[in-house]
Amino acid sequence: MTDFINDLRQRGLIHDITPGTEAQLQKEMTAGYIGFDPTADSLHVGSLLQITLLLRLQNAGHKPFALLGGATGMVGDPSGKSAERNLLDEETLQKNIDGVEKQLRKFLNFDVSVPNAAVLVNNYTWFKGYEFLRFIRDIGKHITVNYMMAKDSVQKRLEGGGMSFTEFSYQLIQGYDYYHLYETYNVKLQMGGSDQWGNVLTGTELIRKKNGGEAYALVSPLITKSDGSKFGKTEQGNIWLDPKRTSPYRFYQYWLKLSDEDAIRMAYIFSFKSIEELNALVEEHKLAPHLRTLQKMLAEELTVLVHSREDYQFALQASEILYGKNTFDALKQLNEQQLLEVLEGVPQVNTTIDSVNAGIDIISFLFDTGIMPSKGEAKRLLQNNGISINKAKVGATHTVTSADLLNNRYILLQKGKEFVLAIAE
Repeated sequence: MTDFINDLRQRGLIHDITPGTEAQLQKEMTAGYIGFDPTADSLHVGSLLQITLLLRLQNAGHKPFALLGGATGMVGDPSGKSAERNLLDEETLQKNIDGVEKQLRKFLNFDVSVPNAAVLVNNYTWFKGYEFLRFIRDIGKHITVNYMMAKDSVQKRLEGGGMSFTEFSYQLIQGYDYYHLYETYNVKLQMGGSDQWGNVLTGTELIRKKNGGEAYALVSPLITKSDGSKFGKTEQGNIWLDPKRTSPYRFYQYWLKLSDEDAIRMAYIFSFKSIEELNALVEEHKLAPHLRTLQKMLAEELTVLVHSREDYQFALQASEILYGKNTFDALKQLNEQQLLEVLEGVPQVNTTIDSVNAGIDIISFLFDTGIMPSKGEAKRLLQNNGISINKAKVGATHTVTSADLLNNRYILLQKGKEFVLAIAE
């Protein structure tokens, strides 16, 4: 076993830790878990830190448990929320559970022949038959209202107008999860984000009071970007782990576009390279930040981890198509799905397939589609060599025809550094 806690400490991944946790992990192979509530049918980059924590735990020789919140997902975690969440119906919840389970199975080693094989559990399996009266007698009597009220997640909601009993009970339910895993599987560690600290401690308290046993907790800091914005968010919304929600190309681009300051922090947080390797890469990056060494390293490592080596190779090729010196031939090799992935987020305009098939002069085309505000301005830009069609410069005498279409439908225009996608319908 490797020194899991020391590695996390060097990466800045420990926000709070209970006494004795480090000694327990150094003493023996320890089972630890993190819970994932199925609020959507895919996890997102914000969940990636917790996934990698489980993976680091397993790589260090310990046994990871991934808990799916089939029951807690019905209640809704109030942590970090300013208002009551809408409750999910059972059909949506099951769809979300299936999606999240499929993703979690991709990251961890579930091979039962391995002593520290990962285990995936769903808390609905032990809550579905637990009668309410029995639960409040068996569990509720051990945790005082004062203890529950003191939690930050509760205090913030009470200050903001209150919370329902449903959400107030969440920490009891999560506390019982830990107790059940401790009793059933000898799980002695719960991990999570720092916003979960109160919920996690409820579990250790329940184990101590009901069992007299020792259980441990560790939470990582919540990640924000250096500009204060939420990590894993863009103008288009969340960066999802499901390729149908966020294409591997856009996922790759997210890491590639990190600021230098963020890239240094994220390298230690997310990369599985050793601290020594990362220290050397950081020094290399600082000497030549324009080469974006850390951004490229993270983009490669995480695209391969979340998607595949093939997806990374495509993302690399796609980046060259837009921002490198690739030509029309490279664009022509992309099928429609790949082309739209590469051009995701590029502004779109419409034209008619009939006008393109008949042939339309470039000046009229730029004006009619609204790409240029006037024919005069279009002509001036063309004379200054400022317009490209499908990565090739064109002049004022160019005629747009079906020969310019990609996949019989699309034309990629570039004016200066700005791309526009024309769709012929």
